[in-house]
Amino acid sequence: MSGAVVVGVGIAGWVRIRDLLAPLPGTAAETLSIKGFISRRDLEPQQGVNRISVEEAVSREDIHVAFICTENKAHEDGIRTFLQAGKHVCVEYPMTLSYKAAVELWDLAQQKGVILHEEHIELLSAEYKQLKKEVAGKRLQEGTLHFTGGALKPGAGFLGFSGISRLTWLVDLFGDLSVTAATIEEDPSNNYSKMTAKLVTSDNRPLTWIEERAPGLPRAKNINFHFDSCTMTQMPSAPREPVGLFMQDLVLFSGKLAGHVPPEELHREKRRILHCLELAEKMQQLCQG
Repeated sequence: MSGAVVVGVGIAGWVRIRDLLAPLPGTAAETLSIKGFISRRDLEPQQGVNRISVEEAVSREDIHVAFICTENKAHEDGIRTFLQAGKHVCVEYPMTLSYKAAVELWDLAQQKGVILHEEHIELLSAEYKQLKKEVAGKRLQEGTLHFTGGALKPGAGFLGFSGISRLTWLVDLFGDLSVTAATIEEDPSNNYSKMTAKLVTSDNRPLTWIEERAPGLPRAKNINFHFDSCTMTQMPSAPREPVGLFMQDLVLFSGKLAGHVPPEELHREKRRILHCLELAEKMQQLCQG
């Protein structure tokens, strides 16, 4: 068994604790056992699990794995703390708010001989799996993905990073991308922000990614993909899956810990993650002029 600690007890952290207490039967997730949680708040036990300090977590020999579920800007320090202690790390996206920092952390994980895993539950959703099936084999002519959602929480970072799950969709669907332009509109008094990024595929097909945030904006993904054979203007419907997204991710991560994931698959995933972070950083540089 590998002992685990959850860092941060917001919605995601609470779900991580729940899933670790009752892992999916017959999967590698059953080899993980939660030993505590870490929070800046002075909290009572959560779901029967006790709060412990960072110092205790990094020094205990029965804790091998950390789940980082803090605000985005705190991810980098949290990851580094546990990697330096020789612990495996699973972190919510985005791993960091800079491409350079992510590269350094991957290198550190390799030096320490541990697994660094960035959660991407957006690739595991039923609607995305159905979208990927419907896109397969089609040749893109041009496309737009416009996401709207509520105001960002403090510490979420630049829109290109906080919304990296949408960028990950585009890279997963259409391959490596390049950024040709990016602009941002902001109205701090109304907590409004909108980033528009112009991208091109490796065969020079244009893609536009819009990330728009404001209080009260409905959470929605609006697509308009023109292919050589058809046009898709709405997300496909898909039945809800029996296994939750975080549990699916837990099974993936624990599979890596158990050595069940081929090295070439680990390499492809790392390359995609770093590619998306590099694109997000480029967008930020263009928007900040």
